[in-house]
Amino acid sequence: MKILEFLNYNTPSNFFDRESLMINYAKKSLILALLAGIGFGATAVQAQERVYVIDQRDVVAKSGFGLCWRTGYWTPAAAAKDPAGCECDKDLLPKEVCEPPAPPMAAAPKPTAEKITVAADALFDFNKATLRPEGKAKLDELVSKAKAIKLEVILVVGHTDRIGSDSYNQKLSERRAAAVKTYLVSKGIETNRVYTEGKGEKQPVTGDKCKGNAPTKALIQCLQPDRRADIEVIGTK
Repeated sequence: MKILEFLNYNTPSNFFDRESLMINYAKKSLILALLAGIGFGATAVQAQERVYVIDQRDVVAKSGFGLCWRTGYWTPAAAAKDPAGCECDKDLLPKEVCEPPAPPMAAAPKPTAEKITVAADALFDFNKATLRPEGKAKLDELVSKAKAIKLEVILVVGHTDRIGSDSYNQKLSERRAAAVKTYLVSKGIETNRVYTEGKGEKQPVTGDKCKGNAPTKALIQCLQPDRRADIEVIGTK
């Protein structure tokens, strides 16, 4: 039974005045509203600045289902700027807002290459693939340099002059490169760090400077720059 009906039918008319009762009821409602406003006034001001309702603890107000209460100012763009946006609406916001990319890692130092050309007559006798003492001394210097850096790889390329057949010179250049690798490994360089290749007589550096094909002393001396081993050390300091 409604309160006014109860008053009409169960209360003497000379005891309550219906109009006065309604006025008193309205006053009490106003008072209650004012009291509520005292507790939530700050929240209302904050709500105009925030897109989520904030309680007196400065915490986002949530429903019984854990959902954030939004204000009338809520939009996806505004939520992306709100401190509680990722907490409340992470699935609706751009990924970069709630999961900013990790700061770029410092670039790893690029491997630096030092190319060393060792004359074949220092490493080998003419037409030979056996290391000479002078050649070993030069390779010892190279090993010291390799051990002073974080070694990536050593590339060894053997070459010959044009004296002799192409097939013979190819095999000779490969044997020379292999001899260099064997020595480097014996000095502590890891075998899987050394790669070898033979180029035979394909990459001369003398050009057309040396005339003739007969293996004369003069021609052998002229072609000395072609009888070489290129050794490239790659690593980081």
